[in-house]
Amino acid sequence: MAKTRDRLVEVARQLFARIGVENTTMNDIALASKKGRRTLYTYFKSKTDIYHAVIQSELAILYNSLQAVVEKDMSADEKLLEFIHIRLETVKDVVFRNGTLRADFFRDIWRVENVRKGFDIREISYIKYILDEGVETGVFELNDTESMSLILHHAFKGLEVPYIRGIIRDSSLIKNEQGIRANSDIVNLLYNGIKKK
Repeated sequence: MAKTRDRLVEVARQLFARIGVENTTMNDIALASKKGRRTLYTYFKSKTDIYHAVIQSELAILYNSLQAVVEKDMSADEKLLEFIHIRLETVKDVVFRNGTLRADFFRDIWRVENVRKGFDIREISYIKYILDEGVETGVFELNDTESMSLILHHAFKGLEVPYIRGIIRDSSLIKNEQGIRANSDIVNLLYNGIKKK
């Protein structure tokens, strides 16, 4: 059953990306997936439901990328830098991969935000984990990692649209003999403000 649902979500994603959410019908999804409308409606009550499932599946890509960073065996400062980079790049890749969904993303950011709530909670916990690790190892100097993780999360979200649109460039990180170092004003602002002097 999970395979059928995943197939329907992927077919819907491709159609949404190619012809747009508004131009895609439930019948289009049923035909393209080679499943009947009855099967489609078994899993999804409406196009809005399947749209939410598509957004959630795309957020899972971001979630898995960030979880991999959190689990890496590296210092908290390197981990935070990589987290910032991977997060911005993955969001951009997901949006660009989805063609006309990109326009919907910008036009209907609040609908996307509503679906993102669960992801946001996970991301904040990841950031807090990295910050706590950094405080414990003496890399970061913070009194309240909970508040700072919330602030960083909102800063990252605020950078998404300008980053995707190319208004803000070069969040890339450079790996050198000393490890990862920031190569942008954005990363320096978000990172050096909490690094222990």
